[in-house]
Amino acid sequence: MTGRRRTVPPATAVRLVAQRELSARLRTRGFLIGTAVILAVLAGYLLFQANLASNAGRTTVGLTGQAVAVAEPLRAGAQQAGLDVETRRIADPERGAEQVRAGELDALVSGSPANLRVQVKSELDQQLEALLNGISGQEVLRAKLLQAGLNPAEVLSDVGSASVEVSAFERTDPAQGQRLVIALVMMFLLYMGITTYGSLVAQGIVEEKSSRVVEILLSTVRPWHLLLGKVIGLGLTGLTQLAILGAAGLAMASATGVLTITGIATTTLLWGLLWFVLGFFLYATVFAAAGSLVSRQEDVQTVLTPVSMVLLVGFIAGFSVVQEPEGTTATVLSLVPPLSPILMPSRIATGSAGPLEVAAALVLTLAAIAALTWLGGRVYHAAILRTGTRVSLKDALTR
Repeated sequence: MTGRRRTVPPATAVRLVAQRELSARLRTRGFLIGTAVILAVLAGYLLFQANLASNAGRTTVGLTGQAVAVAEPLRAGAQQAGLDVETRRIADPERGAEQVRAGELDALVSGSPANLRVQVKSELDQQLEALLNGISGQEVLRAKLLQAGLNPAEVLSDVGSASVEVSAFERTDPAQGQRLVIALVMMFLLYMGITTYGSLVAQGIVEEKSSRVVEILLSTVRPWHLLLGKVIGLGLTGLTQLAILGAAGLAMASATGVLTITGIATTTLLWGLLWFVLGFFLYATVFAAAGSLVSRQEDVQTVLTPVSMVLLVGFIAGFSVVQEPEGTTATVLSLVPPLSPILMPSRIATGSAGPLEVAAALVLTLAAIAALTWLGGRVYHAAILRTGTRVSLKDALTR
């Protein structure tokens, strides 16, 4: 009888380990409950924002007495100004005042068209005040023109047609605000996803190492195949969760009217999924190598801190990047491989990343993945079977 171990073919070994990790993680209560809770919170937030936007955007104005005559010019002026104003005819001024106090009306307008009086609960909206002042001023002007023997309609038409011609050197993207929100959300999801599932890689390795399960596994599977299968399995788990959250969030945001640039959001989500895969593989082998250096769960956080700090720096830098995505600092940082998976999707969302910049970031990240995978695999291979005291990085690399 020989001492040779029976090993599983490489492709089969990687596939079996990946399937085991994927099926085990997808069925855990933590994954299911965590995903459901995030979706519930997201749905509640979007509904709140949609309700807030609909209520905050509409101004309800009560008109009583002679002021009823300004209903049509008020609605026309509001439409031109891009305001949502609803007018209601109030027969009883006292009842109208009660509605203002109760918050059912934003304002109660009374008096003659040339001398309007407004009652509000606390403060009159400045845009509404400007509209009412304009209407009242037009009524005074109309009366003066009649006294002078002029045609008010012709004069007011000439006055209304006079406008300032504006020429802008730079065009403003009306969807820039939504782009900014999409960039921040994607940046947060990528940071949390890479950090969470990268940590799970390290924790799983330490758990198998401390329980000596890894010794049984390595009797039939080579260390590199075990590592690759574990990384692929957990990566697919994270990708699945990110896809669920992204697709559900996109659908809910579009359905509630909070999001109007669905095409841009969909493109950003697809880029985000790609960058999650790249970012996870970039960091996963480093997390795995760090986890293989220790044998106790209590020591995991210590060895993961340097890696987590790099991710945290990228996340914090992202807030500056989305504010000035076309700046030199943002461009350079988004090309640095450890930061690209978090920063480049944000610049893509804001529309500031050119094709050459994206291509350069992809090439540099793939090169970094190859280098870190080789380095992390070497550390993992040297340290995975060494239990007891913590293995130093230098010892693992030189062994």
